[in-house]
Amino acid sequence: MTYALPAGPRPAPRRQLFMSTGIAVAAGTMLMGGMLALWLRFRAAAPTRPSSDGFKLIKDWLPADLKMPEVVTNVGILSFVVMCVMVQWAAYAARRSDSKHVVAALSLTLLFGIAILNAQAAIFVQFNVGVASGTYQSMFYAIVGTLTVLIVSGLVFTVASLFKSIGGRAANTDLLNAHALYWYFLAAAYTAVWFVVFVQK
Repeated sequence: MTYALPAGPRPAPRRQLFMSTGIAVAAGTMLMGGMLALWLRFRAAAPTRPSSDGFKLIKDWLPADLKMPEVVTNVGILSFVVMCVMVQWAAYAARRSDSKHVVAALSLTLLFGIAILNAQAAIFVQFNVGVASGTYQSMFYAIVGTLTVLIVSGLVFTVASLFKSIGGRAANTDLLNAHALYWYFLAAAYTAVWFVVFVQK
C-alpha cells in the first residue's frame, strides 16, 4: 500500500512588480522632494518688495506680472481625488476577479489621467513666461515639467494595465496594486507641488 504525501504549502504570490514600483516611487519621492526643497531655499533667500497694491510684502523673485492659472491647478487636484478612487476600485475589483469592473475603473482612470495631462498643458500655456527669464521661471518649469513627465509615465502604466486586463489578466492583483501605488504617489506629489508652487508661490 502506498501513501500519498500531503500537499506542501502554496508558494507565496510573487510581488516583483509591486516591489519595483515601490522602489520607483521612493526614487520619485526623493526627486520631487529635492526639487521642492531647492525651491523653498531659493524663495527663502529672495529679498522682499511691496506688492503692486502696496498692502503686503512679496518675494522679489516673483515676476511682477505673474498670473498663476489657479483654476486649472485646482481642477487638477480635484481630478487626482477622483483618480485615487478609481485606482482603488480597480485594485479591489482585481481581488474579486471582477474583470468588468477592473476594465471600467481603468478606463475611467485613463480618462481622468488625460484630463490631468491636459490641465498640465494649460498651465504651461497660461503661465506664458520664458524658461530662462529668471530663477523663479526656471525652477517653475523644472518642477512642473518633471511632474508632467511622471504623469505621462503613469498614463503609460494605466494603458498597459488596461490592455492586460482586457487580455484576461484582470485578476492580477500585483499589477493593479502596483498601479494604484504609483498613482497615489502622483497624487501626493501633485498635492505638494500645488501647495508649494501654485498656492504659496
